Amino acid sequence: MDYDVAVIGAGAAGIAAARKLADAGRSVVILEASNRVGGRAWTIELSGMPLDIGCGWLHSAERNPLVAIGREAGFTIERGPTAWQNQWRDLGFSPDERAAAAAAWEAFGERLRANPPASDRASDALEPNGEWNAYCQSLSGYLNGAPLERLSVVDFLAYDNAATDANWRVHEGYGNLIGAAVPDVTLRLSTPVRRIALTGEGVRLETDRGPVTAGAAIVTVSTNVLARGIIAFDPEADDHLHAAAQLPLGLADKLFMELYGNHSLEPETHLLGDARNDETGSYYIRPLGRPVVEGFFGGKGAVVIESEGLLDAFTFALDQLSSLLGNNIRRHLRPLAASSWCHMDWVRGSYSHALPGHANARTILARPVGDRLFFAGEATHASDFSTAHGAWESGLRAADEAMDSAA
Repeated sequence: MDYDVAVIGAGAAGIAAARKLADAGRSVVILEASNRVGGRAWTIELSGMPLDIGCGWLHSAERNPLVAIGREAGFTIERGPTAWQNQWRDLGFSPDERAAAAAAWEAFGERLRANPPASDRASDALEPNGEWNAYCQSLSGYLNGAPLERLSVVDFLAYDNAATDANWRVHEGYGNLIGAAVPDVTLRLSTPVRRIALTGEGVRLETDRGPVTAGAAIVTVSTNVLARGIIAFDPEADDHLHAAAQLPLGLADKLFMELYGNHSLEPETHLLGDARNDETGSYYIRPLGRPVVEGFFGGKGAVVIESEGLLDAFTFALDQLSSLLGNNIRRHLRPLAASSWCHMDWVRGSYSHALPGHANARTILARPVGDRLFFAGEATHASDFSTAHGAWESGLRAADEAMDSAA
């Protein structure tokens, strides 16, 4: 047996599992298909700035375990309110309109709780021909990466009931924080796992760099990777693969535009491109005082920019910003970076949501297969799915399960 436990995936879940196992004295190997650690937490350095291409906010920060881990590692955690719900200088979205849109979203949530549709389909709780339905759809895109038609009410409320309004940031980058947490274990990058087979003594993993044997395996890859059969499993895992298909990854993407010249834009401000367009971008201006605009697109908006390409995506963002700020803003903005998670090998999406009627798929996916195969990742968390800290906590859970089974 090469190792006590093999961990597949070096994202937050895999790193958390490996840390706990290593601290308990287990021999561990992390097998990562890509050439970097962090998974959907990914910080790049451009123009002297750390930019989070993936997750960027420490959600539910007062109970988020990554806050303490980051501080212990010397990272600067930025507290304080965010500008997401504001509209700089009321441009294109007046205070009265914002109040009406917020009331429509609140009423939508109240209907989900008080009288949830029998279909479990969130869109069925929208007000028929409601004035702010497109706004509600855009929020679903940002929160879930998917339109309300594809969203389970039970699943959405599980997250909403557990989440808090505390959203903090990592000055040096969330992806860098996750990467710094990798423990001193064997780490094999660019090593895709193609098959995981149960054996008489443990598991055998077929990789592009040869076989690996271990007493147990913890699988932390995305639901889209599982559902597409990129890794072959024994029939005992069929229920897990079916569950993964009911928990597809939604889509959320970012466009970063560099600011230069005398643009007069104030730091830590925000603009929603068009509150009546469910494909609209949401633009955070000069986050942490940096000379950038961070455009965020979710759900339908992200699908459009992925399908049309980055050139058209930046054009769309510039058009929206110039419609609010005036055409002169174009001379102060230039494309800097963008994500394309739908096309990211070994991920193929952003974060999971349960399809209507399938909220219980998270519980199924989180179940062990016998005493040798365990599953983790944000999609297996009962309430903090779609977050890095949910993935982290799921890795700790899977590590405990693996150690309990070996005891």
